Amino acid sequence: MVALTRRNWRIARFVLVLLAIELLDELVFGIREAAWPLIRDDLSLTYAQVGILLSLPSFLANFIEPVLGILGDVWRRRILVLGGGAVFTLALLMVAFSESFGLLLAAFVLFNPASGAFVSLSQAALMDHDPERHEQNMARWTFAGSIGVSGGPLLLGLGIALGLGWRGLYLLLALATLALMAAASRYSFPNGTDDKAEDETTTGFREGVRDALGALRRREVLRWLTLLEFSDFMLDILLGYLALYMVDIAGASEAQAGIAVAVWAVVGLVGDLLIIPLLERVRGLTYLRVSVVIELILYPAFLLVEPYVAKLVILGLLGFFNAGWYSILQAQLYSAMPGQSGTVMAVHSVFGLVASLFPLMIGLAAEQVGLNGAMWLLLAGPAALMIGLPRRKPGE
Repeated sequence: MVALTRRNWRIARFVLVLLAIELLDELVFGIREAAWPLIRDDLSLTYAQVGILLSLPSFLANFIEPVLGILGDVWRRRILVLGGGAVFTLALLMVAFSESFGLLLAAFVLFNPASGAFVSLSQAALMDHDPERHEQNMARWTFAGSIGVSGGPLLLGLGIALGLGWRGLYLLLALATLALMAAASRYSFPNGTDDKAEDETTTGFREGVRDALGALRRREVLRWLTLLEFSDFMLDILLGYLALYMVDIAGASEAQAGIAVAVWAVVGLVGDLLIIPLLERVRGLTYLRVSVVIELILYPAFLLVEPYVAKLVILGLLGFFNAGWYSILQAQLYSAMPGQSGTVMAVHSVFGLVASLFPLMIGLAAEQVGLNGAMWLLLAGPAALMIGLPRRKPGE
């Protein structure tokens, strides 16, 4: 009984480390999204350059992450995670010291595949921890990320008040990454391949590539990959342009734009917390269909209303009702590919080559028709989910 208790505690601590890695990653993201007006003014960026910064690093990472994902299933996952953490730290330092668009772009290009190894393979480890509870554990993962996203704008405001600025915060994030790497190094991240010989690993990698290509031909896998990418229109893509929209279109100050990002994230955090017990009682896809209809009504209202307070209220509702989108859809993808948690990352990256250009398309559209007009394009996200979600869960 004592041994069992110790083992359970070790597993619990391992899960907490995995969730902390996701929290840190989204904290980096939340700070960046709230800081865009400051970064834009500091480096004199255009909308097109912002679009490039949001799109090109993800596009390039999609050529690297499939290899990392497959290796995560057939090679030493622990080495990949810790190596990714080291490069993650380097990228944060580069952002902190960037003085030009080119250097910032180089930092982001380095950051994305590093996040794939450090964060995405940690997610794969969490999914392997309990394969029967993908939706519930993905909900916990998303909640941890939401704490980071919502804490980012608040931490940015505190950093500005203390005179650290966005650069000082990136230095602190680099130190936090080193601390998490030290904690993660105590665990093995098992995937059943740590003791394989080199020739067996090479053979396993080739088989992993064939399995990934085979998965990309399966209709069920393609469905969840497509819906995941389109769901991002109401998630990260909206957040990426939110602060700029509030300043340039809604007429808010930079501080008010930070408040808007914080409202969106904090209310979303509440939604992500409530979705955890909800998924114990309600099918994820049933909830998803209802929330998509609500988002299709709320988002046009957000763009059309003018008072700042009214926008904040509707923005909060948007953040609340898109809770669970990523966790439910990603869980469906994991369930569609049992025993291939690392390969899930690979196929997602391959499929995301085109989708990674979506933020750039918004930026280029903003250059041509204005940011207000470009923001209407984000309605494609919930519209695609409305069309593509199955009426019944496969197998029922």
